[in-house]
Amino acid sequence: MIRLLRFKDLQARGIINNWPMLKRRIARDGFPQGRMIGPNHRAWIEEEVEKWIKSRPVAGPAPKGVAKRKGTPRNPADSTTEATA
Repeated sequence: MIRLLRFKDLQARGIINNWPMLKRRIARDGFPQGRMIGPNHRAWIEEEVEKWIKSRPVAGPAPKGVAKRKGTPRNPADSTTEATA
């Protein structure tokens, strides 16, 4: 049996937050366009949405460098102060 997902269902699953985001996902990320089920009603087939989710990368790109902590010097040599006589 085909299960249809409405906009609120997509929001509940955390796929989208608003209509502009949905339009970007369709235009840029290959998200299914859905089907018009009425004059102003659109729905998505759950199987197509699940297939799209599985096609997405598991994680983003690897982080570059080491995370910096606030208040710590970038270079250990910066933290040493030499007394001048």
